[in-house]
Amino acid sequence: MIITDTGVPETYIATDEWGAETMLRLDDGWCAALDRETLMCSIYENRPWICREFEMGSYECRVEREA
Repeated sequence: MIITDTGVPETYIATDEWGAETMLRLDDGWCAALDRETLMCSIYENRPWICREFEMGSYECRVEREA
């Protein structure tokens, strides 16, 4: 969920049925901002707060990726 204005480009934002903004997910469930070749965030400097809070490769990160 995007809860602060970090400059995420509109093309990567989805709005749920309650009006909350979230990162857009592709049909396969992957984040639309993920570069598939490098597996790195293509909007790293403008990533949302939740992405900043999860340390890459941490337990929480791995659990979210598996879900």
